[in-house]
Amino acid sequence: MNILKATKRETKSTGQINKLRSSGFIPAVLYGGKKNNLNISLKKLNLLDIIKTESFMSKVIDLNIDGNPEKALPRDVSYDPLSDEPIHIDFIRIVKGSRLVLEIPVKFINHDKSPGLKRGGVLNTVRRKVELKCPTENIPDEIVVDLENKEIGTSIKISSIQLPENVVPTITDRDFVIATVVAPTVVVEPEKTEEAAEEEGTEGTAEGETKESVVEGEANKEDGKEKSAKPADGKTKGPSGDKTQPTNKDKDTKKK
Repeated sequence: MNILKATKRETKSTGQINKLRSSGFIPAVLYGGKKNNLNISLKKLNLLDIIKTESFMSKVIDLNIDGNPEKALPRDVSYDPLSDEPIHIDFIRIVKGSRLVLEIPVKFINHDKSPGLKRGGVLNTVRRKVELKCPTENIPDEIVVDLENKEIGTSIKISSIQLPENVVPTITDRDFVIATVVAPTVVVEPEKTEEAAEEEGTEGTAEGETKESVVEGEANKEDGKEKSAKPADGKTKGPSGDKTQPTNKDKDTKKK
């Protein structure tokens, strides 16, 4: 049982509530039964650990409101969209003799004692929570599923689960499955046929020939560039494309 201290609050405006939150408290309301609704606040530090548990919404809380005890059950939690911190909680009073419909989390135990899981089987969880109708005096925190002696191919149904007294599932028209132990899934690649292997070899040869042709073509281009770099007579050409005229020095040499 969880005991939380709470305080009555008189905050009404948005500014007052925001100031309460900035002081490290979470505003809440307690309703239900024949009593009036009660506005309360709880210290956030005392709530953070239990509010994150999967069973929080089905856990009976003992509220100590300024010294007055009240049994309550969380019914709704509002979170800040940016910080994801709890900013408001609704509690419903536990009235003796009444019944509640709750989603109770499923807990699996003795994984190491399951022959199916030891041989590489996989636990396939069909339902992580089960909706139950519970008397307020006997609300379970969780549904325990024992995996001991469970073989591959086993289906764990609700009828095989030991529920607390007077606790029944809301689904009554069938014996529904909670989990199964299934064989591991192995992906086997298809073997290559001789025709496929030959086709791959042919494609590889064609690809090699294409690459060689490209390389030879590039080499021919380079050779062409080198050959066209100089004219056949080894003389350079002027801007107009004609051969360069002899210089004055060359003329003097000829006269001598």
